[in-house]
Amino acid sequence: MDSLPDAIVQYILSYMDNAKDVVICNCVSKKWKDSMPYIRSLYFPRSSFDSRKGGDSPDDIVLKMVSAIERLENLVVYSPFSGAGLASWLSIIGPSLKYLELRMDNLADYQACLERPSKLDYLTAAQNLESLKLWGVLMARSPKWDVFQKLKNLEIVGAKLEDPALSTVLQACPNLTNLVLLGCEGVRLVSIELPHLEQCKLDFYGSGNCSLSMVCPKIKVLEVQGCSWIRVRDAKHLCKLSIANNAGRVYMVDFEKLVALEFLSIRGVQWCWDAIRKMLQWASEVKHLYMKVEFTGDFETLQPFPEVDFVDFFNNHPRLQKFDIHGAMFAALCQKNSLKNVDSGFAIPCLEEVMITVRSPLNAEQKMSTLESLLKYGKNLKTMVIKILQMKSSHSSADDFFDEICSRTKWIQELLYFLFVGKLNATKASMFSAEA
Repeated sequence: MDSLPDAIVQYILSYMDNAKDVVICNCVSKKWKDSMPYIRSLYFPRSSFDSRKGGDSPDDIVLKMVSAIERLENLVVYSPFSGAGLASWLSIIGPSLKYLELRMDNLADYQACLERPSKLDYLTAAQNLESLKLWGVLMARSPKWDVFQKLKNLEIVGAKLEDPALSTVLQACPNLTNLVLLGCEGVRLVSIELPHLEQCKLDFYGSGNCSLSMVCPKIKVLEVQGCSWIRVRDAKHLCKLSIANNAGRVYMVDFEKLVALEFLSIRGVQWCWDAIRKMLQWASEVKHLYMKVEFTGDFETLQPFPEVDFVDFFNNHPRLQKFDIHGAMFAALCQKNSLKNVDSGFAIPCLEEVMITVRSPLNAEQKMSTLESLLKYGKNLKTMVIKILQMKSSHSSADDFFDEICSRTKWIQELLYFLFVGKLNATKASMFSAEA
């Protein structure tokens, strides 16, 4: 390194970002120390100041380091800091900062959240931010932000939010292309109107009864967890959609026709059947469909799925290539009348992969008939995986179901794979392995 020109040394060392490494390099030589102003990124891990003994405070140490850099573009701080410390850093590096990631750690500090100015208020000094990520933030009051015109990416992870505060934040970021809200609780009504948003991931923690309204004409990828009412307008570019509600129910969805949709995942304990029916209707062009919903029924009533016509289902999804179906929905395809409309001209033209999860041995003959139909009419089918979960081997019908599959494995052994998870009879499991 000593033989290299100063410019090369400065270029190499400018790629350092860990604050501890930067400090160590400053002690090596004057040439290395003189490269400090050319660093573009600084990262302070959670344990950055654990071994500190007296001297400057963590806030002051960070201030000295950022002050020595001519144009800092990326700053990540996981170590504890105060609002005053943050304000002092941003007063110096705010104009040049493009990426900022902070572990706020103020979820339990309600009183500090009410103070003015708050930690969040100081962020307005970084007006040229392109990406902002906040961890563990309490947002009980709306932050006093100017508009972040250049901000494209906003991520908030592990937060307690009030509806007005979230609304203020989104209004201050009108040009977002990526929005991530993970593990957020406290919101009830969420309205997102962002004309440039392309990717959005929402995970609302709590009772699962949030209401979501979106007007984002450029949205391409949308993942939603924890909402019971969902309305998305102008989603003609949406190609990937995932809706889940692990704690509550999905009562209503409103998307209109999803002409570009290629991937659809619907998951949860209970969906109203009308919501499922509409989603399948709008997603007629889907290529990969994942369905894991345990019950249907309106409001508090849990009901099994109604019968689903096998032929109509696949005729309405002619481009389906990969089908992942779990439990109750597969059972709905296996009702006694679901295959009544099959004729000689029927075919499933594009289906290549099927993953089926079976949770009950009941109606084994009808389920086998559905499996055989998939094999018979799936002209391009390459892989079928049957996953059997939580089926107790002591149940006599479980033996019948296993026998049904075993009797057919000889003519589908090149295509069919079995995965057993749960309490299975060892003899039956070994017989499957030998047969398949």
